[in-house]
Amino acid sequence: MIDRKGGPPKVCALGGGHGLATSLRAIRGYAEEITAVVSIADDGGSSGRIRSAIGGPAPGDLRRCFEALGDGSMLTAEMGWRFNGGELEGHALGNLLIAGLIAASDDLVSALDEVCRLVGTVGRVLPATSVPVDLVADTGEWEVEGQVAVHRASGVVGLRLDPSDAAAPPETVTAIELADQVVLGPGSFFTSVLAATLSDDVRVALGRRAGPLVLVANLTRDRESPMDLADHVHLLDQHGVLPDVVLMDDRSGRTPPTGVEVVRASIASREGRVHDPVLLGLALASCHGNM
Repeated sequence: MIDRKGGPPKVCALGGGHGLATSLRAIRGYAEEITAVVSIADDGGSSGRIRSAIGGPAPGDLRRCFEALGDGSMLTAEMGWRFNGGELEGHALGNLLIAGLIAASDDLVSALDEVCRLVGTVGRVLPATSVPVDLVADTGEWEVEGQVAVHRASGVVGLRLDPSDAAAPPETVTAIELADQVVLGPGSFFTSVLAATLSDDVRVALGRRAGPLVLVANLTRDRESPMDLADHVHLLDQHGVLPDVVLMDDRSGRTPPTGVEVVRASIASREGRVHDPVLLGLALASCHGNM
């Protein structure tokens, strides 16, 4: 059990999409302080349309974190509500709110802190980079640019950001370095899990982390990267990020990686298709790494 001077821990969770939101719901059950560090490279759907229209970072994955950490108010509950007609058709209410506050304030972190205040989050939501970025994947033969294109690509062997020197906010760096536990994943490996770690500042902060880095394994091979867990760990290591612990569902038939601590626990829903936030929280609270 993580024990921060007799009290609950500070936990920092990295990633994107539904996987990060699930981890945040799990972490709410045992953490004292929660920080979400979110990839803002999405260029599809409502987020992509907003980026094309007004620029700025992708708001969709940020919105999911506010939904996961919010106070249950009407605003929190309706952040994902989508317009069904006119020029706004398909846009999520929360995406427009986030994008509007960022554009109006011209300060990404301050704007996200204001959204935290509005929805009454129990933690903080921060971007992995201070500026909008795109994902660029190396397939060994050519490069593929854009999160949607990367998600559809096959044979990806490496990933980088454009611009490559995109910095992380100081608040993001501090949250990672001071966390008693850092949680990575689950989610689409390239566009959610690895994407959140690509900034040089994030990688350096992960190298200085005070607590263990726990990779939450997907329950099955995801369509984006149908490879073994060992390959995921190897690719993370190649990109400068090596987990201390890999957390797997105890019913998973996937081959565990070697060279890192592997913890098996019941973390899947009864149907076994998605992670159960309550069970995942219990397992994460018990995870420890050899630092």
